[in-house]
Amino acid sequence: MRHLSIVRADHGDVDAIIDLITDSFQHLAVSVWLVPRRHERWAVLHGQIRIYIEYAMRYGHVHVTADRHGVAVWLPHDRRLPPPADYDERLVKACGHWVDRFRTVDRLFAAHHPRRAHHHLAYLAVHPSRRGEGMGSLLLRHHHARLDAAGIGSYLEASSSPSRDLYSRHGYRAGEMFAVPDGAPFWPMWREPYIPAERQGP
Repeated sequence: MRHLSIVRADHGDVDAIIDLITDSFQHLAVSVWLVPRRHERWAVLHGQIRIYIEYAMRYGHVHVTADRHGVAVWLPHDRRLPPPADYDERLVKACGHWVDRFRTVDRLFAAHHPRRAHHHLAYLAVHPSRRGEGMGSLLLRHHHARLDAAGIGSYLEASSSPSRDLYSRHGYRAGEMFAVPDGAPFWPMWREPYIPAERQGP
């Protein structure tokens, strides 16, 4: 996996990135709660995810593997950013009669989001045919190196115990779990930047 390079996504990658994330996230417990009707779920999630990917392409860091089988989407919270344009209108259009459930998740995320400067890992997704090869870890290490150099922490919400365990192996510590009304869990996780001993003060 070391030979696979990580590159900055460009606007020609947007549709493929949204497809990849939707495919990866549609079977999560929280996604089933958000859109219980299976035949509607993919399209609803696809529209909601598009809002964030288009926003991240402008204000964040969207990294893909060179083969486009993996993606990491980071949003910086170390400076003040404007909210997504026309967010509520776009959310209603994308989510329809499920919109209140998405608003519930938004409120939960806002209530647990740290106030310290950090970068937020909004999405990490790997194509099903490539899972287990270390691609997600490669994407994490790529941006962690930048954050470590700048002394900036990182934050995410893990939505399954396997993903929580993956992030734990990369230095994240889990806070107290919170959940949507049916019990589908999120673990808020924080990673302190790694500062080598030679850069630390006396």
